Amino acid sequence: MKILTIADQEEKILWDYFRPGQLDDVDLILSAGDLDPRYLSFLVTMAKCPLLYVHGNHDGHYDYTPPEGCFCIEDEIFLWKGIRILGLGGSIRYNPGPHQYSQREMDFRCKKLYWKLKKHKGFDILLTHSPAFGLGDDPSSASHIGFQAFNRLLDQYQPAYMVHGHVHLNYGYQLPRQRSYGPTTVVNACGRWEIQL
Repeated sequence: MKILTIADQEEKILWDYFRPGQLDDVDLILSAGDLDPRYLSFLVTMAKCPLLYVHGNHDGHYDYTPPEGCFCIEDEIFLWKGIRILGLGGSIRYNPGPHQYSQREMDFRCKKLYWKLKKHKGFDILLTHSPAFGLGDDPSSASHIGFQAFNRLLDQYQPAYMVHGHVHLNYGYQLPRQRSYGPTTVVNACGRWEIQL
C-alpha cells in the first residue's frame, strides 16, 4: 500500500503544478495538519483514495471551512483495507490558540481511547500533528515540544508507523525525515513524503 503523507506546507507540485494522474498509484493520503482546507479538498478530488486528517495548531478555521470529502479522525481509529490508523492532532499548549494541549491533557485524551484500542487490538499507524517527546521535536522551543503520551502509545502498541508534522524541516533543525523507534518508523511529513505499508 502506497501512502502519501502531507503536513504544514502546501506542495506546489501537488497543487499549482498538478498533473492529471499524478496520484493514481496512491492508496491513501494522511494529513498531519496545518494545511489549507482547500488543498486537502483538491487532493481528495484528484486522488482515487480517501484522505484522513488531524488538526494542526493552526487549523482553527477548519471549524468554519472543513476540508470537503475528507475524514477527520481525531480521537478515532479509522480502518482502511485492514490498516488501523489512530488520529491525535494538536500541539503542546504555548498560547491561547486552538488545538493545543498540555502534557496532562494529551495523556487524558490517550487514556480515553482505551476501549477503542482494545476493540481494534491496537493500531498500525499513529497520525499526529506534534511529534513524540524526543522523536523529532525541539525541546528548546516552547511550541515544538513533543508529547510524552505518544511515546507511551508507541511503547505499548508498537505500530509500523508514526506520522507527524509541526516541526518544519526547513527551519534549520537538521532533523532526519525518518527515524526508527523500536519497530516503529517515525516520519516527519512536512511538505510531502511517501511510505509503503
